Parts: sequence; structure tokens; C-alpha cells
Amino acid sequence: MKIVAVGLGLIGGSLCKAIKKHTNHLVGGIDIDRKVVKMALSQGAIDYEAKDVSEADVTIVSLFPPTIIEFIKENADVFKEGSIVIDSGGIKKAIVDEVTPILAERGVTFIGVHPMAGREFSGFEYSLDNLFDEASFIMTPLPDTPKEEIHIIEDLAMSIHFKKVVKTSPEEHDRIIAFTSQLAHVVSNAFIKSPTHQEQLGFSAGSFQDLTRVAKLNEDMWTPLFIMNKKALCYEIDFIMERLKEYRDSIESEDSERLHQLLREGRILKENTPVM
Repeated sequence: MKIVAVGLGLIGGSLCKAIKKHTNHLVGGIDIDRKVVKMALSQGAIDYEAKDVSEADVTIVSLFPPTIIEFIKENADVFKEGSIVIDSGGIKKAIVDEVTPILAERGVTFIGVHPMAGREFSGFEYSLDNLFDEASFIMTPLPDTPKEEIHIIEDLAMSIHFKKVVKTSPEEHDRIIAFTSQLAHVVSNAFIKSPTHQEQLGFSAGSFQDLTRVAKLNEDMWTPLFIMNKKALCYEIDFIMERLKEYRDSIESEDSERLHQLLREGRILKENTPVM
């Protein structure tokens, strides 16, 4: 199978490296930065620099969400008839709604996907061939998405060592991801803005490192992600603000019984949270 990856950043580069490591597929790469393409070639992440997507059986578009839509629309007539296009964006409904009908008119199947793995760094230089080991691969096929195409992408995911494939709707993906990913980035990024942060050296350990890890984000990517999922994300932000107020009020009033209850509830929820 001939695969072309558009965008060779952290996720796109890691997908290419994993595909080359674990499969015999031919992989082409496209990136606006020629230095990145040369780096990918030198590391064996891709077999060749693709001029376009016209020969790809599967095209993986790993760009920022607005650019994913823009690229697919601009190249709608170039994709090979009968091919499959997937993306790797962290938002699904907006992308799926925009590009699915356009590609369907040209005999091309679009399937929104989201590899659930990442790092606090961006760019091809931080890509890894094992980034997706033991991770979840989310797919958001529509009711009329051909089952054969779904199986092709599912098999590809499992072949590059994702632990499991999770199928859901674009709407459900966005609702849940607002909690599991986007809210965590907002909270971490806000937490580190405390003026006390300037005095933390020598006073911080695992808790600080855990909570601030994803504060180091790529604002160019996360800004449109947050806005494109504003309804679900604002719900989660409002909810956590209400819960924080409960903790604050119980501490300020020295209500030990209420505080103890709040802490116990959180502990039990965490202990009963399944892994993966």
C-alpha cells in the first residue's frame, strides 16, 4: 500500500516512523519545510518526498485543524479515486462535517482519526517510532462509511502497535476529549501562571511536574482546537470552576467534615478509574 503523510511534525513524523518500522508499506512525505523532509528521508521515516497525494492509497493529513480542512479542500480533485484520507487532528466534528461530503463526491473516503499520544514537544525532531505503543487509536467513521475502508485503517493502526482502536461518533469524541485532554491543558497552563511559580525552585517535586507537564503546549495548535470545541470545553471549565469553589469554601470556613468528604470523593473516583 502506498501511504502519503502530509505534515511531518511530531504526530505525522511518528506515524511515518512507526509505519516504516512495523510494515512494508511505501511511505511518501510532504511538508512545507524542506529541511524537515530531508531529515525524514535521512532517518528513514519516509521512502520519498511526494509531489502531491495523487498516487496515495491512504493519505494521512497531520496539520493544525484549520489547515487540515484547508488542505483537503484545496486538493480535493487531486486525491486518488477509491483512496482513503484520514487526519490526526484533536477535534473531529468540524473537520468531518467540512471535508467528508467534498471527498465523497470524488469517490474518496474520509475517516476522522485521533491518535491518543503526544509529547510536550513539537516538531519532527521529537518524533518517535514507538510513540503510539500501548496508545488508543480513535476512529470516528460515519454510519455510511464503507466497512472495508474502516477495516483497512483499523488494521494499519494495530500493525503499528496501538493498543486498541476505539470507534465513536465525531460528536462524542469532541465531548469526551474536552475533558480528557483539552481541559487538562487549560488547567495546567493556567496553574503555572501563579506568581508563586517564580519561587518554586527547590520546593517542587512530582506533583508540580505532573500538573505542569502539558502547560508546555503549542499555542498555534491548541488555540484553534479550543475554539473549534468551545461548547464542550466551556462546559468542562465551568464544571471544574464550580468544584474548585467547593474546595475553597470548605477550606476558608474550616469545614473539616465537608473538605474531608470532597477529598474522599475524589480519591475514590481516581481509584475506580480504569486505565486505558
